[in-house]
Parts: sequence; C-alpha cells; structure tokens
Amino acid sequence: MPAVVLVHGLYHRPGHFEAVAHRLRSSGVEAVVPELHRGSLAADTQAVQAAVDALPEPPLLLGHSYGGSVITGVRGARHLVYLAAFVLDAGESAAALGGASAELRDAIRPEPDGSTSLRPDRAADVLYHDCPAPLAARAVGLLRPQAPGCGRGVPRHHSWKGTPSTYVVCGRDRAIDPALQRTLASRCTEVREWGTGHSPFVGQPELVVGFLRELLVPGYRP
Repeated sequence: MPAVVLVHGLYHRPGHFEAVAHRLRSSGVEAVVPELHRGSLAADTQAVQAAVDALPEPPLLLGHSYGGSVITGVRGARHLVYLAAFVLDAGESAAALGGASAELRDAIRPEPDGSTSLRPDRAADVLYHDCPAPLAARAVGLLRPQAPGCGRGVPRHHSWKGTPSTYVVCGRDRAIDPALQRTLASRCTEVREWGTGHSPFVGQPELVVGFLRELLVPGYRP
C-alpha cells in the first residue's frame, strides 16, 4: 500500500487534513497525519521522522506552510511535496525569510502564556478566503495556539537536495507571498501553480488528492 505523510503548518492540527486523508484512505493509500506543536522545529521534525520510520516503505511526504521547514529535515521520503511551504537552505529559517504576509501578521494575537493565536474574525480571510463558508468556519474552529520559536528553527538536514521534490505555488495566497513561493520553488525538481488560496486541502481536497495520486501512481490522471 502506498503511503502519504501529511504535515500541517503553524496553528493547524491534523484535523485540517481530514478530507484529504479520508479520500486517500478510501482509494487504497495509507495516510498518516502527525501532530506537531512539540515546541520547536527540531521536536516537530523528530515527530514526523518517527512517523516516516514506522512505515514499511518510503512515503510521499507533503509539508504545508511551516510544514515545509519540518519535512526539509526529515530523511527517508520517496518524494517531497512543498505546498505553499518553506524550502529552507543552510542557516535559513521561515522567520528569517519574512514569509508571513502583513495580513497574517495582523491576524496574530499574543496570549498571556507567551503563545500566540489567530484572531477568528481575521483568520478565515487570510487562510481560507477561497473556501466555502462552512468549510472555512470549521477550519477556523480547529485552529489552536502556537508556542513561540518554531518559525525561527533552522533544519539540520536538507532532504530536498537529494530527494525528488515538487513545489505547489498557491497563486492567490494571502498568508505567504506567492512571489516568495516562486523563489523557493526554484529549489525543487518540479513546480506546479494552482490558482488557490493558502489552504486548498480545506476548500478543494479533490485537487490535492488527485495530485498526490498522480505522483504515487505513474500514468495516473485525476
């Protein structure tokens, strides 16, 4: 059974990938969605590495947004997919690249315990503006606070330098500038561009699933 490991971004949870994971499993693909929020990029990377190591065969590894920083440091994937994500080189961090848009920065609010969260009234417009309203509302409800520091983490390994990779630019993204995405995409083996916002796995799960199956099954077309 082919396998896909789906890695969410900051403020997100595995539940944000539920529609994609369900469709993959229904079509005979094992879908694993690790929980991040381990307190640092190194700890998040270790959690995803454990998920990859537990599989019998090298999986396809997809990282969304900050999840790209995570999958960059993971070894043992057959293919890397960066979905509006950070493809970091030596010494780089997502924060240092200035990835967050002004709209996203404006949606972030500090919490008393030192963590940050996204303002519900602004998160939908930044992350899910092109998603059907009920799906966007559900996705906003799933968001959780984020401990500080993960975005400043620097990977110790750079898997994209030795593993086939595909970058998916989200051309209507309001969270990460599509121009930055195109710059990062130049580091990958292949580049696709979709006319979507930041979170196509919420609004268009069939698009994401069809693309992943295309990578998993030679000759497959959705």
